[in-house]
Amino acid sequence: MDAPDASDRVPAGPRWVTGKCHGSRTVVGVTPEELADLAHLRRARDLIDRDYAEPLDVPAMARAALMSPAHFSRKFRAAYGETPYTYLMTRRIERAKAFLRQRMSVTDACIAVGCTSLGSFSSRFTEVVGETPSQYRARDHSDHEAVPPCVSMVATRPRRAPITA
Repeated sequence: MDAPDASDRVPAGPRWVTGKCHGSRTVVGVTPEELADLAHLRRARDLIDRDYAEPLDVPAMARAALMSPAHFSRKFRAAYGETPYTYLMTRRIERAKAFLRQRMSVTDACIAVGCTSLGSFSSRFTEVVGETPSQYRARDHSDHEAVPPCVSMVATRPRRAPITA
């Protein structure tokens, strides 16, 4: 069995150790049920990554993970450090940033990433990015033009703006 990537590991920090028989790997401190849950959570996360522009809600994501919505939400947050809805919105904002860098209108970007309310989209975008979609679109993005998309995706991944009191 291949070891999952770091994002699939339980936050408590299971250790991957190499066994003595044919280099097999096992996880110390993680039960088979927890490993199965992680595989199901990954399936739901893949669904979000693939279908971010579709109408997705927590019950639909939970069905992909073969869990109840409440159990899924708890497990997802424990595994990935954010709620399923927050993860979905982060994906949507990430894609919206790419559309806005290509000079797509704010309304079209909002619709293209699966948001149905321009006001809610703009509020969440501002909360996560730290500037309005219009301000982001108007900014010079020429420094991202020569960067491969896979690198640009990591470099421009939305990070929550610090909360100031």
